[in-house]
Amino acid sequence: MPKSKKSANPINLNDPQYYLNRELSWLEFNHRVLHEACDSRTPLLERLKFLAIFSSNLDEFFMVRIAALKQQVEAKVTQLTPDGRTPQQQLDDIRLNLSPQVVKQHQHFEQVLRPLLAQQRIHILDYINLNQKQRTYLDNYFEEQIFPVLTPLAVDPSHPFPYISNLSLNLAVVVKNPDTEEEFFARVKVPSVLPRFLPLPPELGIQENGQPANWTGVPLEQAIAHNLNALFPGMNIQEYHPFRITRDADLALEEDEADDLLLAIEQELRKRRIGGSPVRIEIQSQTPEPIRTRLLQDLDLTDSDVYQVDGLLGLRDLMYFMALPLPELKDPPRQSVVPPRLQRLREPHIDEDVVEMEEGKDFFAVIREKDLFVHHPYQSFSATVVRFITHAAHDPNVLAIKMTLYRTSGDSPIVNALIAAAENGKQVSVLVELKARFDEENNIYWARRLERVGVHVVYGLVGLKTHCKTVMVVRREKDRMRRYVHIGTGNYNPKTARLYTDLGLFSCREELGADITDLFNFLTGYSRQKSYRELLVAPVNMRDRFLSLIQREITNVQKGFTGRIVAKMNSLVDPQIIATLYEASRAGVQIDLIIRGICCLRPGLKDISENIRIISIVGRFLEHSRIYYFYNNSQEEIYIGSADWMRRNLDRRVEVITPIKDQDIAKDLQEILGIMLADNRQAWELQADGSYIQRRPGDDCPEANSQISFMNMALRSTGGTPNLLDSQKGLSYTDN
Repeated sequence: MPKSKKSANPINLNDPQYYLNRELSWLEFNHRVLHEACDSRTPLLERLKFLAIFSSNLDEFFMVRIAALKQQVEAKVTQLTPDGRTPQQQLDDIRLNLSPQVVKQHQHFEQVLRPLLAQQRIHILDYINLNQKQRTYLDNYFEEQIFPVLTPLAVDPSHPFPYISNLSLNLAVVVKNPDTEEEFFARVKVPSVLPRFLPLPPELGIQENGQPANWTGVPLEQAIAHNLNALFPGMNIQEYHPFRITRDADLALEEDEADDLLLAIEQELRKRRIGGSPVRIEIQSQTPEPIRTRLLQDLDLTDSDVYQVDGLLGLRDLMYFMALPLPELKDPPRQSVVPPRLQRLREPHIDEDVVEMEEGKDFFAVIREKDLFVHHPYQSFSATVVRFITHAAHDPNVLAIKMTLYRTSGDSPIVNALIAAAENGKQVSVLVELKARFDEENNIYWARRLERVGVHVVYGLVGLKTHCKTVMVVRREKDRMRRYVHIGTGNYNPKTARLYTDLGLFSCREELGADITDLFNFLTGYSRQKSYRELLVAPVNMRDRFLSLIQREITNVQKGFTGRIVAKMNSLVDPQIIATLYEASRAGVQIDLIIRGICCLRPGLKDISENIRIISIVGRFLEHSRIYYFYNNSQEEIYIGSADWMRRNLDRRVEVITPIKDQDIAKDLQEILGIMLADNRQAWELQADGSYIQRRPGDDCPEANSQISFMNMALRSTGGTPNLLDSQKGLSYTDN
């Protein structure tokens, strides 16, 4: 057993030197996303996808995080972050760290990926390189399809500088009156209602060995730029330069003052469509100084807000190419499977208003046998979660369904099932979280649709986001009522369930059912429940329970026993949790953390965090699940749920973490953790200075080269040997 590293001199574990900056840590995460685009082992179109994700992540980062820091600077906020930085220092350091990443992104696209695409007969051409037939086609297309939706806006004393909408791509145009030689400035918006990339017909595309290319075309803005004469007849086009604006897009909602939360959020969404104050401008590096200066002045931006690039702006639009029917340039398809226990179920037979059940075992009987564990996307979301809710909607013995919805898809089969349940006369209650960032409008739509069919819709709690993932079904069985629950780590969204790695638990245990009942009473009524039988619920008891679980490992080590913690989550930011993990490390507790995104804990510090190891996994799927394991002196406890170790999750959101009581499920979760800790393909190890080093096959890493699970010291104590699951690693985008 490792000895305690605690020194004789007391150490202030809140000292800023022991913490990494949240924003800089996020930039490191997004840089790992960019690496996937630069990794030759990643299929070509998937590399374009990762470039698009990198750009999309940055857009949100500026709209929310940079915008907030700018507001703090303007408000002269003096409070320091846990790592000891002021808002202005953070902005300066972000700029210093981000600029090389942006340069790397655009250079890699222009110098590496475009040539590789051309080798695969995907030709993103510049307009100036088109032949006459190709130009004629695009000029005709411009006249018929593009010209009618363009609106050139002059800028002069009688025409003030126009409002530039958020994330819009624009052309700054200089025209000259040939009679007076006077020059004028104008702005042309590149319409987002049209495809960003315009394909040429196959017969006009590049031909190779008598065969048309897979795709040939040009960016939309270039087709517009080379037809500007149609927008300014009689004027001479002097020059044009693309630029792109990012604005503050976070909702400024005063919930305490809003009589109608739904109406208040709708009003804020109207403001977001236009956008708040500008926070970034992207321009091409060859943009002349007079144009650059004019844009900065009119947009009230400074040089520090400018990001110059060589090549195309707005690379998030590269996602367009993922629609090409070229499977050989993408990740091989992966077919989700149906869990064996659910492969031979009877389904509800629906004939107009008559609902009958086929003979055989139903979904509820499977759960009554024992708890059911599901792992998406390896196991089908549709055949498990959607099936469970649909089954409940049509089962005549089901009396009520209660559910939380944080994010769902635009054509959600789950919402359709809830509507069917209400139409079938069941009591249906749904908490729709209207404050789910960038999904507010979609959630408003579903909330109204649910209300129209008689579903009881609740919009959340004042001051709290409801982020937990829970469903409860109340069913009459003989002479009793039984509650069936699902608790998950991810959203009830069938589309993202194919991309995100998440976990779920189905159970009908009385304690869980009673806890979920109390939770819904807390969400929909005036209950101020302070204790739960099994669940860890934020902001009620979760922080204290996690701290006590860590403290228990410390106590066990101090008594001479083994201490072990393994935790997987999206982000680790909370200073109190971090300080307690430092205490555990100093006591000799062995700690392994799998943190996909932001991590403010510094591992490997002498006398502070020598017993803490941290990895991040970035790959095909979004590693979104949260798993928490505590050795507990061989009486292991393992938990799953919706919460990360962040202040917002522990204090400002309603979150649910559930213990896993079934030993078979606990072993499955341990195996998942073990495979991730042994990853030597997509795992990155966090260093004490905040940088990451990617593992490679053959690295001298015990975890990477061993087929033994994560248990390490704990296994030696118990003599156990796990049977590793056949699992994959996953893609990371941005926070959910």
